[in-house]
Amino acid sequence: MGGSIDHERLQMLKFNAYAADTVRELERPLLDDGVPLMRMAAAAAAHEAERMLGSQAVALEDANVVVLAGAGDNGGDGLFAAAQLAGDDVQVTVVAVGRALHDDGFAAFAHSGGHVLVLDPEAEIPGCVSGFSAGEAGERLRVAVELANHADLIVDAMTGIGVSGALHGIAATLASALLDSWNPDGGADIEAAHTQTNDRPLILAVDTPSGIGVDDGTVPGPCLPADRTVMFGALKPCAMLPPASYACGKVTLVDFGFDIDEAEPAAEMMDADLASSSILVPSVRDMKYTRGVVGLVTGSTRYPGAAVLGSCAAAKSGIGMVRYLGPQRTQDLVLHALPEAVIGKGHVNAWVVGSGVPASADTADGEDIQRETITRLLAHYARTDEDKSQGEDSSAQGTRPDAMPPIVVDAGALDLLPARVPANVVITPHAGELAGLLTRLDAADGSVDASQVAAAPMHYAQLAHELTGATVVLKGAVSVIAGTDPYDSGRTRVLLCGRAPAWLGTAGAGDVLAGIIGALLAQSDVSGSSDDAAIADTVAAAVYVHGLAAAIASHSTQCGWDAPEIYGVSERGARYDGGEPIIASDVVRAIPRAIAELIG
Repeated sequence: MGGSIDHERLQMLKFNAYAADTVRELERPLLDDGVPLMRMAAAAAAHEAERMLGSQAVALEDANVVVLAGAGDNGGDGLFAAAQLAGDDVQVTVVAVGRALHDDGFAAFAHSGGHVLVLDPEAEIPGCVSGFSAGEAGERLRVAVELANHADLIVDAMTGIGVSGALHGIAATLASALLDSWNPDGGADIEAAHTQTNDRPLILAVDTPSGIGVDDGTVPGPCLPADRTVMFGALKPCAMLPPASYACGKVTLVDFGFDIDEAEPAAEMMDADLASSSILVPSVRDMKYTRGVVGLVTGSTRYPGAAVLGSCAAAKSGIGMVRYLGPQRTQDLVLHALPEAVIGKGHVNAWVVGSGVPASADTADGEDIQRETITRLLAHYARTDEDKSQGEDSSAQGTRPDAMPPIVVDAGALDLLPARVPANVVITPHAGELAGLLTRLDAADGSVDASQVAAAPMHYAQLAHELTGATVVLKGAVSVIAGTDPYDSGRTRVLLCGRAPAWLGTAGAGDVLAGIIGALLAQSDVSGSSDDAAIADTVAAAVYVHGLAAAIASHSTQCGWDAPEIYGVSERGARYDGGEPIIASDVVRAIPRAIAELIG
């Protein structure tokens, strides 16, 4: 730990998350060498606790802290932190939620003179009463809730990365009782971890909030929504993936010096450096065809605006030409907004289809000229026999599906997607659309609904990629991109992007995103870098450009995901500005500025 960390390592720490098993492998050599990781973790947790108290102008000698401690190493971290806080004159009470406490941590806390409240009648904690009746157990739980609610700060050290699934037993009961006391109407109150409008103590989570899915970002049961999480060694996926990331609050990462160079991240967050590498900067020898051509089959007589938004977004994203195909009304509107557009068929380096095109359920007679065009186009991407498609011509024109130009399949075209396609097919559903696609593919027993997708976005994005072969962009405050792993074609790679402010949740924003993705894919196609592994990077870069353009347009510094602070590293914090309302056209106009900022 310290301020001399190099930029490359800093970026890896801040924008890569590692599965719990990987983190345990990374810490093992340090533990074998006798590095006191628990003491280091506890010192950082105590420091963060004191910082949080200071932010509320609570003097340490006046502070009241309650530590919820489990029986494992996470509880040990909390106990050592509690001992340090007690040594700094903070009044600390430890609530033991299990049948034991970490031996050394408990000894350190007992030496500090702190008080322990045991909740389990069958606990075996030296010097603490056990064997009490069920009635007294209920009274002790009530006292624990009251103590926590009167505290200035709750330190959540109930469970760590070694526990999976929902909380159970006394930890679940205590968490539910606390949530009920804060929210009489029910609900997990995760959003309140950010807004701090409700009347409850501050909460600091040790390594991860108890009760969340560490590796998959789910919230399978009751959990305490932290205002801040002090995370040890490396980010875990729950720090990036909603809805668990919302329960983490602000994250402070303690760098233990893990050897992360060869470790495989479970999820990667797109940042400005990675996004800029996917933008093709033209040379003096370039012309319109060598800068990339995007063909759009978007919009319809009923929804013509989508064609305008997608075409203008693509044109402003650094390509050389836009070709547009659609009914006369949409052609006229596209040309009015973008006189540079070329109408009709011709060579393209990437396609964008489906934005503003009605789904089959929305057409009066099941027919639509745009749907017919898209159906014929997507037929060239269908894989009916993967082995054959790799070695022989399998389309009507003799072009293999994976040799076709990249294609973005959005909105109304999603129900036209063939069962199996190559990774150069990019689908861009929101949660409801992905649920519909997975239901159509019979991906689970019974139907999948939007709430299930929102509760486990990484799982369902990966599932859609594995079932179809397509590169998946599951849109949201933190978008999940699932695609081909560059080092292991049998493994799904997960990229994330949380650059956008909440103001981007507006009509037409998805049409703009599809146009940007198409433009960056067209650039990658002409530059010869559109292989399967690179497509996910390019797509994630486009999502980043989209979010950055929205931030510029709205004058907002808000993001769907905030990078962690690195403990002990001095970083200048940005002033938060909530910004102002925008519409999709504002985002289109801001795209050139976003690109200029990235390549400048």
